[in-house]
Amino acid sequence: MTDPAPKRKDARRNQQALLDAAAAVFVRAGVDAPVREIAAEAGVGMGTIYRHFPTRADLVIAVYRHQVDACAEAGPTLLAEGPTPHAALGRWVDLFVDFLVTKHGLAAALHNDTGSFETLHAYFLDRLLPVCAELLDAAVAAGEIDSGLDPYQLLRGIGNLCIGAESDTRYDPRPLVALLVAGLARPS
Repeated sequence: MTDPAPKRKDARRNQQALLDAAAAVFVRAGVDAPVREIAAEAGVGMGTIYRHFPTRADLVIAVYRHQVDACAEAGPTLLAEGPTPHAALGRWVDLFVDFLVTKHGLAAALHNDTGSFETLHAYFLDRLLPVCAELLDAAVAAGEIDSGLDPYQLLRGIGNLCIGAESDTRYDPRPLVALLVAGLARPS
């Protein structure tokens, strides 16, 4: 079996525009938003969406993976841009919280499909745990935080603080998460 031919540059660009548009529409209107709304947001025809994503589940999964990838790729960039590893960790955690709060509906939509949900959850952990570990290790090496914090524990704790934020307009987990990250810092 041979690998499929790489997508043309314009096809990749269309797919990225679709994923970004679908993510924005899903945040605004939920994962059951009409496909025509996503097509309009992306500036493409509905046929383009169905060509890339034959089913809604395919689109939801692709959006989720796209957003996980964006969060994962941001970590090393934030670390390189500084000003400190602890600050980079804080900025990355902010992105992670935004992801969790706005993408909860995506995970919930897939929760009935146990196989897809478990596969996506594994993908989520495979992509984000190493990034979190890299940021924590850099902050430890810089003497900014103490060693011994497990990346899974940190991500799980942040995730728990985010539960319910999508359905309760009075609750914003960001101040609590910021307090958690600030509390990691060693006293100077």
